[in-house]
Amino acid sequence: MVETTRRRLLAGTGAAITSGLAGCSGLASNASGDSGSGETYDVGYGDYQTTVDADSFPEKLYVYAVQSGWSNWPAIMSSFEETYGVPLNDDDRSSGEALQHIRSNAQNPNHSAYNGGYTYGIIAMNEGFTTDYKPANWDKVPEQLKTDNGHMTATRRMTTAVTYRTDIYEERGLDAPETWEDLLDPDITSDLALQTPTAAVGLATALSVNNARGGSLDDLQPVIDYYEEIQDGGAEFTDNFLAQFTKGEYATFIRYDYSGLNLKYNNEDIDEEKVGVALLQGENGNAGAFNQPYGFGMLEDAPNPEACKLFMDYVLSKEGQKQFLDAYVRPIRAPELEMPDEFPDQAVYDEAEFQVDYGTLVDNQESIIEEIERSAGL
Repeated sequence: MVETTRRRLLAGTGAAITSGLAGCSGLASNASGDSGSGETYDVGYGDYQTTVDADSFPEKLYVYAVQSGWSNWPAIMSSFEETYGVPLNDDDRSSGEALQHIRSNAQNPNHSAYNGGYTYGIIAMNEGFTTDYKPANWDKVPEQLKTDNGHMTATRRMTTAVTYRTDIYEERGLDAPETWEDLLDPDITSDLALQTPTAAVGLATALSVNNARGGSLDDLQPVIDYYEEIQDGGAEFTDNFLAQFTKGEYATFIRYDYSGLNLKYNNEDIDEEKVGVALLQGENGNAGAFNQPYGFGMLEDAPNPEACKLFMDYVLSKEGQKQFLDAYVRPIRAPELEMPDEFPDQAVYDEAEFQVDYGTLVDNQESIIEEIERSAGL
């Protein structure tokens, strides 16, 4: 009997899920005959409940940072298109790049919604670039991870983690890393890859290191010192390292838990036993794994609001949320879903994971990023 693995299942996820979507609650076709095609869909939560007409849908929907190679968006994009006939643009940019693009195109927006790091979205809201919409199942999102005014809603959460090549570590006589101090070993820093704090994933890494070494949002010196030290040892700040990791050119990279778990269990280019994933702490027991929410919000005066609402509803539906799990991304509705056994034990998360006051982070985020990058020479 051939064992069915998540790798085999993932390829067929989109087709399997979309086959039953047309009758799902909140996303059902309403054959009211109000439009030329007769296809309308009920969307929204509470006062935002409305009906959208398929005749208004664009040839392509543009949503920031919905892209292949990230959060299992390809499967979600594919199943949404198969169900509703609306393809999404493959938008290859980080949260910080999305925010900058929103600012640059505020007078003539060409994307319908922001998607990315939650705090970056709050900044966009505070600067007046978003509008209000509460998607269906908005009530299932934790209160602290959505805004009362409906401008930002979290859809998933990720936790900073280190992914390493177990075979290369064994060749070098290295133990699996347990703390951020372990990464200072010269045999690790020599081919370590991570991202700058301009990207949400890079900011999460910086906050993780800083907290593990006793820092705070008011004291960034611990992470600045750490970044200077690993750069002296050969570490590289780069956005592109997954392919090099599978080839063995990098033995270690820092991203999120999902990044390593998805690579370990869903990538045919590398044997899963060669990939290790660890959530790190500080030497003194400080938590060292920042939990980063991601979410979305509609943009003010953006094109194609009706298709955008339908897509936002789909992402928060159980069908959409389950597809995050196929890539080991923890959806915001995780308590309602069965979690994959491949995730580290919850006790590991409880011991290593931490959050910050997101309001304080939003108020100081850009100055924090600037100080780290300037002082560490990034």
